[in-house]
Amino acid sequence: MNIYEKLMNIQAELKAPKNQYNEFGKYHYRSCEDILEALKPLLKKYKVSLIISDEVVQIGDRYYIQSTATLIDAENEVNPLVGQGIIKAIAFAREDEQKKGMDVSQLTGSSSSYARKYALNGLFAIDDTKDSDATNKHGKEQSDKSNQGQLSDAQIKRLYAIAYSVG
Repeated sequence: MNIYEKLMNIQAELKAPKNQYNEFGKYHYRSCEDILEALKPLLKKYKVSLIISDEVVQIGDRYYIQSTATLIDAENEVNPLVGQGIIKAIAFAREDEQKKGMDVSQLTGSSSSYARKYALNGLFAIDDTKDSDATNKHGKEQSDKSNQGQLSDAQIKRLYAIAYSVG
């Protein structure tokens, strides 16, 4: 089996339910850790390794965490120069300018968790469209309808991450 066949099988078999619950927002979600726990047996079964790395990048005047999820074939020849035996997905998450109750390292860690989760979502075809992380307004209902038809910051970030991951 080549790396693409292995990925296809992992995508078909992966079950990562939304077992976490946010009391404040009243929604279920899955964390990066939930996805990784569900993946581990499949990575072993198909003899592939997963490496997730983060990098801080500046885009305009804002800083983002860029997470790269790299799937590596442990059985077949790997040539990173031509992409043989390796598949990558990249996602970004922006740090809030400030968040009450969080210090700087917690802000970065939170952004890293989101970026990693979305890189894994992209690589393993995990659909999060109904995930309240993207749709919950956390009590900040929009009273002005003039923005109707415009994308939210969360939607723009997600679209940017998807576009970047596919080149």
